[in-house]
Amino acid sequence: MNNVVAEIQQLEAQLRTAELGPDPRFFEDVLDDQAVLLNDQGDPALMKAKVVSAHQPGNGPKFTRVEMSNLQIIDHGTAAVVTCAGRFETAAAAFDLKFMRVWVKKGDRWVIVAGTVSKSA
Repeated sequence: MNNVVAEIQQLEAQLRTAELGPDPRFFEDVLDDQAVLLNDQGDPALMKAKVVSAHQPGNGPKFTRVEMSNLQIIDHGTAAVVTCAGRFETAAAAFDLKFMRVWVKKGDRWVIVAGTVSKSA
């Protein structure tokens, strides 16, 4: 395993933990200010503020369990593309999602610059 893959694996593990926290600070730190995420309709939008807000303590149901699977990391040197699936559970419901994230090395740290999320069939 090369350094890029190892670094991204560690960040993806921290992301999973931040979902459980919730830890809005993690998302504030790793989402680039100009991160483009596709919304529910597949339209691109700058979503950093919405993601950080959604992970504030007290903002809606929180996850009691988050499990990621099928993690694939494609190393592009100063960028990495991640695809994975996730199982999310709250006290009242459970659902499955699929993700694609683009991590870019800016200076000495990795940030997410783009991503998608979709419901699993």
